Amino acid sequence: MKTTNLLLTIAASGSLFLASCGGSHDHPHEGEATEEVAVETTEAAIDAAASTVNWTGEMMGMYSHNGTVAVKEANVSMAGDKVAGGSFTVDLSGITPTDVNYTEEEGHTAADLVGHLSSPDFFDVANHPTATFEITEVAEDGSSAKGNLTVRGITNEETVENITVADGTLSGTLTFDRTKYDVSFSHPMKEMVLSNDIALEIALKVAG
Repeated sequence: MKTTNLLLTIAASGSLFLASCGGSHDHPHEGEATEEVAVETTEAAIDAAASTVNWTGEMMGMYSHNGTVAVKEANVSMAGDKVAGGSFTVDLSGITPTDVNYTEEEGHTAADLVGHLSSPDFFDVANHPTATFEITEVAEDGSSAKGNLTVRGITNEETVENITVADGTLSGTLTFDRTKYDVSFSHPMKEMVLSNDIALEIALKVAG
């Protein structure tokens, strides 16, 4: 009996010792969630003068016009190497065609196009001199961003696709349906159909 009690006492003591040793190590339990490291968000200063927005409007089946519009101001927040938020504003009084699809001998010039795009038929620049895009949501991989586009005082949700960050430039593409913003001019000649889509290529240059 004494031998049995002694063995039980030794076994119990050993168990307590092992439990004590095991408790001294901080091993996570299986299935336990690991803490995520927060990525610091920083503000990227944008050089508006060095930034560009290229636009393309297509006369379907015929030709396309393209050009640039001046960036008035922009701000972008970054989470590591990914865009986290921001906005940009373009000055529509700075519409500049860069294509050569004009017939000057017939009176169709680049200046005529600017006048047409600036008129109430299109962007009504006198009453709505700027257009803005403000990010509301960024894809987890940073490749696209949803936001509010405002043109002619009308706001709709649009998406900037193909976002890249390279050589100090934040780039992306945005295509919007002009008719959603009352830019609803129709060409009088049926064979010359003006596409509803206007494509933008955005390049915001980081200052410094």
